Amino acid sequence: MGPAGEGLIVGVSFIRQRFSLYSGEAYDSANRPPAFLEELAALWVYRDLVRQLVLRDIKIRYKRSVLGVAWTMLNPLLSMLVLTIVFSELFRFELPAYPVYILSGAIIWNFFAQSTTMAMQQFIWGGQLMTRIYIPRTVFAISAVGTGLVNVVLALVPLLVIMIIAGARPHATMAFLPVALFFAAAFATGVGLILSSLAAIFPDVVDMYQVLLTAWYFLTPVFYPEAIVPGAMRLWLQLNPMHHIVAAFRAPIYYGRLPSAQALGAVAVVSLATLVAGWAIFTSQAEKLVYRL
Repeated sequence: MGPAGEGLIVGVSFIRQRFSLYSGEAYDSANRPPAFLEELAALWVYRDLVRQLVLRDIKIRYKRSVLGVAWTMLNPLLSMLVLTIVFSELFRFELPAYPVYILSGAIIWNFFAQSTTMAMQQFIWGGQLMTRIYIPRTVFAISAVGTGLVNVVLALVPLLVIMIIAGARPHATMAFLPVALFFAAAFATGVGLILSSLAAIFPDVVDMYQVLLTAWYFLTPVFYPEAIVPGAMRLWLQLNPMHHIVAAFRAPIYYGRLPSAQALGAVAVVSLATLVAGWAIFTSQAEKLVYRL
């Protein structure tokens, strides 16, 4: 384990000692709460560790980059530029301010893809650490989503610039974005926990998920309008949870309106159900999974 891992062990030990000193509670192994609730309580105690992991991920990601954090803003811009040239010129989508349409979808899609992938990788990386010292098993998935949320906030800066250049006036409805981000984060956390559970047992899941992400991306209206989807495929589109999450995030930005109550209800149910399912599946097996990494 490298210096970063050793430093993390020291930090975790300090947090545990501080909690033990101030809690004044004796631990009774024979009277443990359900794993679902026990993990939630432990995550709250180790919330400082989550913050440190998010800061570490951001620093490591841009440590040797000349442009640093600017890459978080340039990455979606470059993707938007390529997709705009290819699809607006070749396929002639009749969408006003097409770059804004692409960027508003790409930002939330990149958040989901990067957060869920990082959740798996972080959990696998933390396997050795978790056998040496106790930390909440969900801390890596939560920190991955937290890092993704920071990147989303940074990516909103170039989005505003593109909106101004494209003549799309920012709307007051953009104040709804934190709500859309909350549901996107809940869904990403649930998926990340389920994937982490699978990856600990089947290592090939990490590579298979990248293939699935590519297919999922093209099946989600990120860079093309929903109107061009053939009628026979509309049912599958409605069953795609990322379609609803992208639409809820895009509506306040591109269309200047809030999602309908029905659409928002669907997003809320799918996101929270996935979070609860992922949390329950992961926490029920977490202790065994650690020793399979």
